[in-house]
Amino acid sequence: MMFRRSLYAIALVVLCNVPPASSQTRSQTQAVRSFVAEMADKHGFDRVELQEVFGDTRFHPRIVALMNKQTKRKPWEDYRSLFVNNEKITAGRRFWQSNRADLALARERYGVPEEIIVAVIGIETHYGRHTGQFKVLEALTTLAFDYPKRASLFRRELEHYLLLAREESMSLGTPLGSYAGAMGIAQFMPGSYRRYGVDFDGDGKRDLFDNTTDAIGSVANYLTAHGWQRNEPVAAAAVLEGAHAEPPFEASTLSTRYSLEELKRRGVTAPGAFPSTKRAIPLTLENRNGAEYWLGFDNFYVITRYNHSTYYAMAVYQLSQELRKDREQAEAP
Repeated sequence: MMFRRSLYAIALVVLCNVPPASSQTRSQTQAVRSFVAEMADKHGFDRVELQEVFGDTRFHPRIVALMNKQTKRKPWEDYRSLFVNNEKITAGRRFWQSNRADLALARERYGVPEEIIVAVIGIETHYGRHTGQFKVLEALTTLAFDYPKRASLFRRELEHYLLLAREESMSLGTPLGSYAGAMGIAQFMPGSYRRYGVDFDGDGKRDLFDNTTDAIGSVANYLTAHGWQRNEPVAAAAVLEGAHAEPPFEASTLSTRYSLEELKRRGVTAPGAFPSTKRAIPLTLENRNGAEYWLGFDNFYVITRYNHSTYYAMAVYQLSQELRKDREQAEAP
């Protein structure tokens, strides 16, 4: 069995030279023993093999440090410049051209425009060039057993990772990803990989590490599964008229929605022919000298399911707009 052979192979590899947090090996801790027993009882894994795998993993302090790092939120203009720039647009043009047939098929099948898919992959991994430097098994194991405040979440992801490796005949110790365990061209967590990853090229395998076609289809499938609406807008700049227009933006959250009719009564409008009943999330993007006000529609909210950040979703949207404009200019006679 390929998975059994891969487990033995992993047991021979020391994943990190950092010593464990205690004198016990990882496989001797009660938390790991309980997890191994659960995987054996629930999913039929071999207990001895899993104990060998976890016995060879080590606590990785840098991963915990990165998870604990508190970073001050950048002004929107600085955040935007990281992702909406000439380098991203130029590389995105090449990515779009190289994968135009797959992107067109994804749009037809899932209803997600090419530029949105390209922008997500561009922001996540610079079109597959930077997919992470941490061993996924090591990252998930560290966070599952040495990061108490989110241990339950990462134990579920570790469970998904073990199942994914078995389902896709992956070597447990080889894949690299982010310090949080996100993987591949699209940076899917293991649970998302299993739920939303698709074999878009029909070769019988879901490969989001090296197969750009599968990554494109999987991004589109993920967004559609979270409610993407075909041919519907993402966001619009808000026009404020008078001082009474600002309060809806002060404490807005992703769950706060107003109809455009109600926003208009508050002095907030959006350019374009939108139905008055359409609902929107008031968005504030803080710059060093003032703020920008936007309205996010349902598809904007869907992008935040990929990364729960309004700045991330707006960067995806604005990069997608620049990519679309760039492509249209290149195709113009």
